[in-house]
Amino acid sequence: MIRQYGAFNGLGLWTLYKREVGRFLKVWMQTVFAPVVTTLLFMTVFKLAFGDRGRLTGDFDGLNYNDFLAPGLVVMAILQNAFQNTSSSLVQAKFNSTHVDFLMPPLSPLELTAGFLGGAITRGIIVAMISAIGIEVSGLADMSVVHVWPIIWFSMTSAIVLGALGAMGGIWADKFDHLSAVTNFIIVPLTFLSGTFYDIKVMHEPFLTLAHLDPFFYMIDGFRYGFLGVANSSIVTGMWVTGGLSVVLTAGVWWMFRTGYKLKA
Repeated sequence: MIRQYGAFNGLGLWTLYKREVGRFLKVWMQTVFAPVVTTLLFMTVFKLAFGDRGRLTGDFDGLNYNDFLAPGLVVMAILQNAFQNTSSSLVQAKFNSTHVDFLMPPLSPLELTAGFLGGAITRGIIVAMISAIGIEVSGLADMSVVHVWPIIWFSMTSAIVLGALGAMGGIWADKFDHLSAVTNFIIVPLTFLSGTFYDIKVMHEPFLTLAHLDPFFYMIDGFRYGFLGVANSSIVTGMWVTGGLSVVLTAGVWWMFRTGYKLKA
């Protein structure tokens, strides 16, 4: 019997999503456990260096530095893992010539986009949740929630943006060096210069203005607001920036699948 599909192939989308999630869970020591350990090590080093003496000024006046740092490290875990999930999946599929496994089935470009981004979001959120719980339980920082909605919004949009960027990078890359260049010269600098480790208002011009042009800054600042109730910038502006970027980059992934860019002869 021939299976009939309507305008939306829900079974195919669910299968692709399970494939993406199963792919990283199969090597969970590398894809989940290792990033969590890295985040906890960062927190441990700063805790040992500053103890409870680290205090902030300006917008975060009076707050403990470790409580300020923890949400930034959690977002950084989301960004890195969402990017790695889609980029590694697609670039390995291209090099192994197994990308036909998801191009041949009756999956639309939108369904392909949703399936790959769904896997990236899941990995990023899993690593972030375990990291946050580990930080709280170990006493490295206080992860008490002040506002829930910014945590949900900025964690989801961060995962979507980096998942989409990883998908575009994976499709574009002709070899692993190309993908490493994206990570080393775009992802890492934008992450470390976005206020993860410091209040950006200590920066002087023109670097302060450049920091406000960094979309990663709004992801981290908005997510941190959910835990501290204080932010360096307008939360509404951050929502527009991250939401708009999510739509634009998701559309870019859809276009690549739609045209078969570097995937179809």
